[in-house]
Amino acid sequence: MFLTLSSIIAALAGLGFAAWLAMKIKKQAVQNKRVQVISDFIREGAMTFLIKEYKILAVFVVIVAIIIAVIPALSWKIAIAFVIGAVFSLLAGLVGMKVATIANVRAAEKCQEDSRAGFLVAFSSGSVTGLSVVGLGLLGIGLLYLIFNNPTIIFGFGFGASSVALFARVGGGIYTKSADIGADLAGKLEKNIAEDDPRNPATIADNVGDNVGDVAGMGADLFESYVDSIIVAMVLGMAFLPIFGSAAVGLPMVLAGIGIVASIIGIFLMKYLKGDFQRVLNNSVWLASLIMVVGSFLAIKFIIGDLKFFYALFVGLAAGMLIGRSIQYSLSDRNRPAQEIAEAAETGSATNIISGLSFGFLSAIAPVFFVALALYFSYRLSDFYGVAIAAVGMLSTLGITLAANSYGPVMDNAAGIAKMAGMSDEAKKRAEELDTSGNTAAAVGKGFAIGSAVLTALVLLVAFGEAVNLKVINLLSVNTLIGLLIGGLLPFVFSALAMKAVSQTAEKMVAEVRRQFKEITGLLSGEAEPDYKSCISISTNSALKQMLAPGLLAILAPILVGLFLGPESLAGLVAGAILVGFLLAVFMISSGGVWDNAKKFIEAGNLGGRGGVAHKAAIVGDTIGDPLKDTAGPALNILIKLMAIISIIIAPLLIR
Repeated sequence: MFLTLSSIIAALAGLGFAAWLAMKIKKQAVQNKRVQVISDFIREGAMTFLIKEYKILAVFVVIVAIIIAVIPALSWKIAIAFVIGAVFSLLAGLVGMKVATIANVRAAEKCQEDSRAGFLVAFSSGSVTGLSVVGLGLLGIGLLYLIFNNPTIIFGFGFGASSVALFARVGGGIYTKSADIGADLAGKLEKNIAEDDPRNPATIADNVGDNVGDVAGMGADLFESYVDSIIVAMVLGMAFLPIFGSAAVGLPMVLAGIGIVASIIGIFLMKYLKGDFQRVLNNSVWLASLIMVVGSFLAIKFIIGDLKFFYALFVGLAAGMLIGRSIQYSLSDRNRPAQEIAEAAETGSATNIISGLSFGFLSAIAPVFFVALALYFSYRLSDFYGVAIAAVGMLSTLGITLAANSYGPVMDNAAGIAKMAGMSDEAKKRAEELDTSGNTAAAVGKGFAIGSAVLTALVLLVAFGEAVNLKVINLLSVNTLIGLLIGGLLPFVFSALAMKAVSQTAEKMVAEVRRQFKEITGLLSGEAEPDYKSCISISTNSALKQMLAPGLLAILAPILVGLFLGPESLAGLVAGAILVGFLLAVFMISSGGVWDNAKKFIEAGNLGGRGGVAHKAAIVGDTIGDPLKDTAGPALNILIKLMAIISIIIAPLLIR
């Protein structure tokens, strides 16, 4: 009881600190009227999309909850946990997005003063998102454990979070990337006008997409990663009840609570750190991680008394940091990999694309190596419970890691607002430089998400095996092989559906932008205003319609395989999806990210700068990479965990 209550207190502290930061941001007055008008357009578009999306998801949540409640082998308790998980996930995304749409305009105005002022506003907004995600996640788990005192019921909470996250991530990803691609193709390439030029009708939709995809979508994504890692660790901790008592179940919650406190301290002290902004972001995360290491050591020593669990947590935390660091180095436009992709663009789009693909394939080496090391050492330390603790460790400082991640889209919006509002050249330059560092931070967040997803999904697979009394998966069994093949196929089909949706929506966007340039007299000369709302409407309606197919695929596939082919095939499906989904996600996130930063390297004045041959080729590469890194790739980590959790939920139906 004490451990659970202490974790709830830590969760409330995180939410309280987030509320304080949000109020500080809101109190800052906006002086520039033109800036405020543009910000209102973005906020209105984002809220319109989110309200429509949440209405659809509400229907889905109610239907699934009723099905869970009426099936005798399941339970109304799981249904309640499912609804709470879905609601908390939606709330986490909503809070982050609302604050982001308030902060973007203020960050733009602060860039008039100096870069650091703009940076602090954007990072504070990201901190609200990060602390809201971890605070709501741990609060929900703690309350449900107090009520039901059974961690297996809390799998319903994870199911609700994962279901909502998948739709939110895919829907937001389709929205943001179709608008981004449409703006680039019909604006940058065809009309040779700058990104975020106010004459481009798709510009506002593009900025709306940053919020619904990279803030609300990412918030829901990492919310489910965070809660799933804690829940599965609690469930596996039940095996240690005879040795350590209830502390084995409560320990994951306590560790998560220490992570929240460490994140709060890191966020608070960040404003005192010196150096360039990328280094400040890195050092704040390292500081929080150090506090987490010290706090978890003391907690494990006094609560459990067996330090092997601390070593497992440390292995997971270190693996997460190393994965993030390797991705950061590879994708940053300050380093050779991104610069080499940019140089390849000098000879055209084909060489730029081939180089990016090659880099994406090779980029899987470091994450696989670090995840394998974490898996090996944490398992040797304490079986699969150690692996679960390693996954908790990897996401323990998510409050500040996600803050750095969510800072990116806020600064992206701020840079766009500065350009559209015609702010000073100095303000635009500062905002653009801050946006570049945010782009790299966002890629690091995706690396953390996929690394933790693999560890969590593997442990969920073990929990499924125990639930259906499947101690060994026979690779020579026909049923297992069929499941493996289907599981390996699903990430490809899922990615194809998501990317096709982006392509089809982008086609509509390009057609609309071309129509407006052709039919609105004086638009290109700046004498007339574009119809921003029509582009927002295209992205909204298409994204909401086309997010359903990938989401239903992820939910129905494990259910059908489990019911018709049996638990062995379902175990094979989950294993195949984990392996292929992991590699495919890293490939897509890395190749898309390096194309993006290669373009930014050229836009900074290198290799001929904007408008040159290399720039046009790099835009093509970046456009191809957009749905890879921001739609399909990040959603794959949700896919593999969602299918694993569904397998556990339906396990009672498979026992014969």
